[in-house]
Amino acid sequence: MITDRPCHRDQVQYWHYSPHFKLQSHHSHTKKTLFDKGCKTDKQFEEVLRKLEVELKRRKNLGPDSIKRRREVACRYKPLHQHLYKLEDKFLSPKFKELVEYASSHHATKEGLVKAISSEAAERVYSFPVFTEDFCRELIEELIHFEQSDLPKGRPNTMNNYGILLNELGFDEEFLTPLRERYLTPLSRLLFPTEGGRDLDSHKAFVVTYKMEEDLDLNYHYDNAEVTLNVSLGKEFIDGVLYFGDMRTEPRREMYTKYIHRPTVGLLHRGQHMHGAMPISDGERYNLIIWMRSSKVRNKLCPMCDQEPELVKSVGYGDGYTWKEELVDVCSTL
Repeated sequence: MITDRPCHRDQVQYWHYSPHFKLQSHHSHTKKTLFDKGCKTDKQFEEVLRKLEVELKRRKNLGPDSIKRRREVACRYKPLHQHLYKLEDKFLSPKFKELVEYASSHHATKEGLVKAISSEAAERVYSFPVFTEDFCRELIEELIHFEQSDLPKGRPNTMNNYGILLNELGFDEEFLTPLRERYLTPLSRLLFPTEGGRDLDSHKAFVVTYKMEEDLDLNYHYDNAEVTLNVSLGKEFIDGVLYFGDMRTEPRREMYTKYIHRPTVGLLHRGQHMHGAMPISDGERYNLIIWMRSSKVRNKLCPMCDQEPELVKSVGYGDGYTWKEELVDVCSTL
């Protein structure tokens, strides 16, 4: 499972940006926000601040920590299915390839694509097969193989305690990036043109797992993405229904649309569409999540806090921001 080998999968690095996190513990707005959330005493206030400072430190170290893990994985990990790390046409469902071929044609329209998809799990949540059963089975085997190693593992986010960041495993350059650019962008360009689907230029991809004695469900939330792809890989499980509500900017209603996961089938939806997952009652479920981002959209406004972002340089795709350089007319300055 572990081997000493050249670190060839850590050669490509690209610079993007992440938000600059800062904590103003004495700011009146911070105190008011915490008070509204239930902090009524000085002791409660200080305890929350302590936890926030720990989380702030963790977020500031996300980039450097991820680099260390990725380098160690690249040097020591021996994949079970090496061929999975480079996207091949045979991994993809025939239906998915048909949809992409249509979306990439000159005569494609949104109405035509929606008709070809023919399945909406909720309003503007599109359901279609993405991968083959063989690919899903082998990818799960690869993930289990990696989980059983003693190598360091970064977890997907603060909501999921179990799962794998696919860039740290080496899937970015030859699998995920071409999947986004050649297959998912043509679909998103037609389905979500005003939400950033025209200009998807980065992503964060991970696999989350749900099983007994571990994570069973996922709280109601929205994604740090302009467009999200969520594919059920398997295995066998009972319950764990996915449910969708309104967009996060709309008044919250207690009305939800439910969707039952099926292996190989993906959901393509707006990242700001509120959703959650009910608990599984038995078995195991693996889901591949790809958060796709548009720097053209998020450079103007952070989709998580609705503030203009203050940026720091980050290795990899970061949180999908890019630096906005001012263009100066040289002639007018002479």
